[in-house]
Amino acid sequence: MTDQELERRLCTAVDHAVPDQLQSILSRCEERKGTVIPMTENTKKNKRRFARMAVAACLALLLVGGGAAGVLNMQANAVASVISLDVNPSIELQVNKKEEVLSATPLNAEAEEILTDLPLEGTDLNVAVNAIVGSLLRHGYLDSISSAILISVEDQDQARATRLEQSLTTEVGTALQNAQSGASVLSQTLTQDTQLDTFAQANNISVGKASLIQSIMGLNSALTFEDLSVLSVEELSQLAEAGAPALPVGRDAAAAAALSYMGISQADARKIEVDAELDEWQPCYEVEVEMTSGEYECAVDAYTGEILWGNKPNGSTGTNTSTSTGANTGTGTNTSTGTNTGTNTGTSSGDIGEEKAKSIAYADAGISASSATNVKVERDWDDGRWEYEIEFWSGSTEYDYKISGTDGRVLERESKTHAVSIDSMITAAQARDAALAHAGLSASDVWDLDVSEELDKRTPYYEVEFKSGGVEYDYEIDAANGSVLRYNQERD
Repeated sequence: MTDQELERRLCTAVDHAVPDQLQSILSRCEERKGTVIPMTENTKKNKRRFARMAVAACLALLLVGGGAAGVLNMQANAVASVISLDVNPSIELQVNKKEEVLSATPLNAEAEEILTDLPLEGTDLNVAVNAIVGSLLRHGYLDSISSAILISVEDQDQARATRLEQSLTTEVGTALQNAQSGASVLSQTLTQDTQLDTFAQANNISVGKASLIQSIMGLNSALTFEDLSVLSVEELSQLAEAGAPALPVGRDAAAAAALSYMGISQADARKIEVDAELDEWQPCYEVEVEMTSGEYECAVDAYTGEILWGNKPNGSTGTNTSTSTGANTGTGTNTSTGTNTGTNTGTSSGDIGEEKAKSIAYADAGISASSATNVKVERDWDDGRWEYEIEFWSGSTEYDYKISGTDGRVLERESKTHAVSIDSMITAAQARDAALAHAGLSASDVWDLDVSEELDKRTPYYEVEFKSGGVEYDYEIDAANGSVLRYNQERD
């Protein structure tokens, strides 16, 4: 029997079984070729439609005569779940019920490069995801600590979707940890949405990334889907965290502004790294440029594109072209003016030492050493010299300084005034106790307990992580009052 004869008989059989729906189903399959057809919320309608499709499938098997072998072959090639992985490259995997990859589709040009020489079809899902993460790492997409990868699972079976989401999150997290990458892992399960799928196809992104964009548009209706679609997952997640106040300038514009400020052409730069910091008190892009003569860096305002601070190949450092002193839309006021004239209070050579560097920072801030609290000092070798990065608080104001270890010049300065002083904030121990109380656990019930400070955010908080009973807990505790800002539980 020829294929044409088989098709004719199949159509005749389906016409008798469901005479009013065949053309509708076929037309939708044509329009959405290669994607998952969105399902309606009406469960009864879904069951009826799947029943009709099952009738057609059984008729096809009878006509072919394949019997049980045909059934097994159809099941093996049926798409059960759609997994998307987004950083800026967007990759979509279609898998069957055995969690074998049926297809791996690059949704943009960056993704095509990631999938080069990766024959993923027919491989186990976990193997394919590990291979993709490895390629993302090799291409530098998950280098910085603020990098993020979004895992999205679309499946009609919600229980299977949740299980896949949890297992893939653990798999990717382990791969990043083994690679010593500080990138974060975001994950979600999705219900099928026709409008969201249309937006995703029109902008060459995954449905998972489209869902994240849709949530951001809910925070700020002035933002458009097209503008947001060009941002990376890292930028989108930070933008959501900050409340989506406006559209950021983006990595490319930030890099161009930095190169212009430094007087460097893109051809002369050996390496350019752009790190988004949209959820910081002063939202910016930190740009590092590597040349044969050394490394240079600056911060670009995330929404205006102005230079906040930076250094140049000609030796000038710390100049701030904008003197932002206006009210911050967060919980405090940004009083950083950043203009650096430099003060030589050290020796012309050697290392001034940690205590001298701190005293310079305190004097520049106009405070006494006794009023400085939560002081942190780190010495770093950069551009052929020692530098001291000094962080401290005085009352409700947080200060960040970078002091030249050679001559004591103030290279960078930034101050942020918070709604509450650090003295009135809860301690790390109190944050730990608040998280344990919310989880209904005691300290003796948990292990791998870790508490870290995130006091430089718009809303200062402590991050508390621990494990108990096969579950991993992750909490963010408000540093001002000890309330639970957000929490997450995952099977460990």
